[in-house]
Amino acid sequence: MFNNPYHDYISTLQSGYRQAASIQTSKASLPDHCPIVDTAPKVVILAPHPDDECVMGGLPLRLRREAGCGVTTLPVTLGSKRERKEERKNELKDACDALGFSLGEVTPLGLDQINPDSRKSNLENWEKAVISLSTALEKYAPSILFFPNHKDWNQTHLGVNLLTHEALKVAKLDKITLIETEFWGQIPSPNLLVESTAAEVADLVHALSFHRGEVARNPFHLRLPAWMQDNVRRGAEVIGGQGVQAPTFDFATPYRVSLWQDKTLFKMWNGGKMLSAGSSSSVPLVDQISPAT
Repeated sequence: MFNNPYHDYISTLQSGYRQAASIQTSKASLPDHCPIVDTAPKVVILAPHPDDECVMGGLPLRLRREAGCGVTTLPVTLGSKRERKEERKNELKDACDALGFSLGEVTPLGLDQINPDSRKSNLENWEKAVISLSTALEKYAPSILFFPNHKDWNQTHLGVNLLTHEALKVAKLDKITLIETEFWGQIPSPNLLVESTAAEVADLVHALSFHRGEVARNPFHLRLPAWMQDNVRRGAEVIGGQGVQAPTFDFATPYRVSLWQDKTLFKMWNGGKMLSAGSSSSVPLVDQISPAT
């Protein structure tokens, strides 16, 4: 009888998932977080929904821990169900606390109808949303801004991409490093692959588990490590170059980095970059995602 040498590997993945599905999340063991450095860049995550701050969170978490950046999550919406908005906001606060992120707001209960269709059909609501977001961006004054890419499939994610670009044109801000993210739809041309350690991935999964209402219907927090593993496969070729030797990363997240300055979008660098976790590089993490000089 054929003895498949990969049987134990697959069985371990399967049993690990099933074991994790029984875990009851607790806030009792939340870690101490490194201090915020006053001179470090301010990081803002524009989360289309509560939970996206964790999915986007590979690089923000490293910026928080390695560079002492203050990271603020701005939930653009709190979901479409009004009866769940307060609950989702509380869940988001727990998730942010777990990662050492701050929780800000665009409006107290988020914006509504942020999608490409409502942008056309409800112009008054959309214009108010642009003003609300531009005002929030001026208030939180990010040096680094995370938001979903223009192909991220989910209609609210697509709406947030459009809204971000329009708000940036209105807001009075200095230059910003823009970092597009993905989850539901792949970035067409990512230029940065960021490794996460196993401990960092575990912390992202833990934080994501606080979004109890969402993971109860779809336990996507348990699938996050597999997605981050597959990002290494794709990123090796799409970002590193077709046919190149793949990095030895176990987990990674792809991003698209560009520069916003003088109301204009600029290319950040040629080719792609791969940032290792725990790198011995003498170049600070923030400088590795800055414009080439």
